[in-house]
Amino acid sequence: MLNFRVEYRQRSIEVVLEDASTVGDIKTILETELQVPVSKMQLKGWKSGDVSDSTVLQSLHLPKNNSLYVLTPDIAPLASTSQSSAQQGSSSQNYLLVISHREAQRDYSLNFPASKTIQEVKRNISDLTNIPVRHQQWDGWPATASDDSITLAASGISYPCHHLTVCRRSSPALTKLPLCLLQCTDVHMVSDSEDDFEDAPEFGVDESEIFGMGSSSCQKSPMMPEDSENEGDALLHFTAEFSRRYGDCHPVFYIGSLEAASQEAFYGKARDRKLLAIYLHNDESVLSNVFCSQMMCADSIVSYLSQNFITWAWDVTKEANKARLLTMCTRHFGSVVAQTIRTYKTDQFPLLLIVMGKRTSNEVLNVIQGNTTVDELMMRLMGAMEIFSAQQQEDIKDEDEREAREMVKREQDEAYRLSLEADRKKREAQEREEAEQVRQERIRKEQEEEREAIRLSLEQALPPEPKEDDGEPISKLRIRTPSGEFLERRFLGSCKLQVLFDFVASKGYPSDEFKLLTTFPRRNITQLDPAWSLLEAKLFPQETLFLEAKE
Repeated sequence: MLNFRVEYRQRSIEVVLEDASTVGDIKTILETELQVPVSKMQLKGWKSGDVSDSTVLQSLHLPKNNSLYVLTPDIAPLASTSQSSAQQGSSSQNYLLVISHREAQRDYSLNFPASKTIQEVKRNISDLTNIPVRHQQWDGWPATASDDSITLAASGISYPCHHLTVCRRSSPALTKLPLCLLQCTDVHMVSDSEDDFEDAPEFGVDESEIFGMGSSSCQKSPMMPEDSENEGDALLHFTAEFSRRYGDCHPVFYIGSLEAASQEAFYGKARDRKLLAIYLHNDESVLSNVFCSQMMCADSIVSYLSQNFITWAWDVTKEANKARLLTMCTRHFGSVVAQTIRTYKTDQFPLLLIVMGKRTSNEVLNVIQGNTTVDELMMRLMGAMEIFSAQQQEDIKDEDEREAREMVKREQDEAYRLSLEADRKKREAQEREEAEQVRQERIRKEQEEEREAIRLSLEQALPPEPKEDDGEPISKLRIRTPSGEFLERRFLGSCKLQVLFDFVASKGYPSDEFKLLTTFPRRNITQLDPAWSLLEAKLFPQETLFLEAKE
């Protein structure tokens, strides 16, 4: 959506349209609002010059907010309307004067408050064209504007826009300039007679405000002191002085070093990068005040710079500050840029350098001098923006592709890390399992060795097996093992049950793991008192027993 503020005489119309609309669509809306036929309407103020009704707004590459004005040369304003308009303009309205310089074949679009006098306008034009006031020949002033001391509001010119033409008289009569004026300015700006200078205070003209004159009677504070400790302090002073001279409607100047401004503009994300606009001011140039007041403070320029540029400023009026700037430019942009700035003379200032950051170096796209118009300045800014936008799209594409590659690499690295971590955990688990197996095997062997030692000890401690013909009561026992084998041995009837238990344990069946049972009736021998004899346990003269693992 694009916003248009359209001025027509004493009226102001707000129009909001999509960029796919045409110029004719704006005129159709204005026809309804102003009751002016489209055929009699001329819509002016386009940055690219006159356009046709069929032109699509998108093709004009307009900023979001735009100012236009309507001319109706075939419709004469009512006398009361003109008078009312002039009265209103005298207090608050601005006039747009489109002044054609005939010799230079160029137009200047300048905004003046209605309270400005014709004399002040002519002095401003003298500054731009280098034609002294007394040598200026004008076309376009109405008959009521014969007195240069009257204001624009009372002059009878068209509102809000009026066209004028100026050229140098073929044989001007030269007069001697007053000495005080020669001391105050480098430019010959004179009125039609020397008496006009004596009357100048009646017009409320402050030459120091309009042209930056340098004598003791019209000296003003410098834009930038010479002894600033750092660039940030110098920029704070510059911004404050700029606002004091030209008002608060101006570009937002970056407060900081040129290096920091470059970092802010060039080295962020590709989508966030901007062009760097370096404004170089020189109070000794006659163009500085007009450029600042008419160009740098124009709403369209301020808006466009704020949206698309990082604006950094410096004052080169003092040689020390100029040398400091050249050193900074050499360090950040190379000696070519510094040498380019050196080639410009004082009367060619101020300069607006448009710098674009590139992959390997920074490039100065454009150097805009002070002798320009708002329309030309906007066109050159938009031209630089087109170049930058094309480069920015490539940078965004490259950055997206690089981030995609880095994302894939990060994902691969993360997957590899997780794989290594899983392998490490698996290896550690396997090592723990193997260590546990070794430990269990060691314990098992120790237990087996311990049992074997106990078994051997019990086996060695057993009394010898008695013979059948010893003459003493003999008990013959037959013991079936869990594996189905049988253990047979003779014991004396007087032997204790503990001897039987030790014999069974010596064969690998300790009483704490196995119980010794009789077949019928079923009895658990291991629960009997080990001190009993076999006779007391009724295991005489023979008995068949079996071993059973304890639960």
